[in-house]
Amino acid sequence: MNRSVNRRRFLAGLAVAGGSALIRPAGFAAAQPTQAGSWNAPVSRNGWPVVPPGAVRRRRIEGSMADVELLDGDATDLLVHVARRFHYEVRPLTPGDVTGYRADRGGVTPLESDYLSGTAIALHPQHYPLGVSGGFLPAEVAVIRDILAECGGAVRWGGDDPRTPKESHFALDSPPRDPVVGRAAGMVRAWRTAPGQGAGTSPDPFDAARRGRACALESRQRHSR
Repeated sequence: MNRSVNRRRFLAGLAVAGGSALIRPAGFAAAQPTQAGSWNAPVSRNGWPVVPPGAVRRRRIEGSMADVELLDGDATDLLVHVARRFHYEVRPLTPGDVTGYRADRGGVTPLESDYLSGTAIALHPQHYPLGVSGGFLPAEVAVIRDILAECGGAVRWGGDDPRTPKESHFALDSPPRDPVVGRAAGMVRAWRTAPGQGAGTSPDPFDAARRGRACALESRQRHSR
């Protein structure tokens, strides 16, 4: 991948977002206390069943040295795709920068219950922890929105949570058997054999058509929970 091209696009995005994008937003929030307890429900917040460790598998995030444990199948394919684009276009991922499935139900907020079903990842959670918002530059948020739109609404960003935001968090947004997840995962799998498709191809998140789709999805997801 030509990282100099990526850098030019990123700088162009900063210009679109405004000169203030060169510094952290003024509203960058300190971590706030959050309510966490033992998650006893049989399903996580997004409707997927809580699973035992045997239901998940470890997967390398191609292009990086990082790996993650996720529910085998569509969840793995979609969330690894999200992580790959994040690695190429937002911030590199190294070993230890990605967390996924967890078996311990203790100290879990509703948002974090998605890890119990193996249907969520956290990218650089040490830098973008629970209860903190405003950690990404506007141009970086534009890339995140583009990734979500590319997934067709099958993935939700924790930065949009109105109660306990977690900007490192990405989770499936549709329950099992919802065709939205199957279609998006199938598309990601097809890209693996199609030259010039998928993560690593450096799409332009500031393209008018892509930006329009990203903004439309943001509006739907912000008002659906």
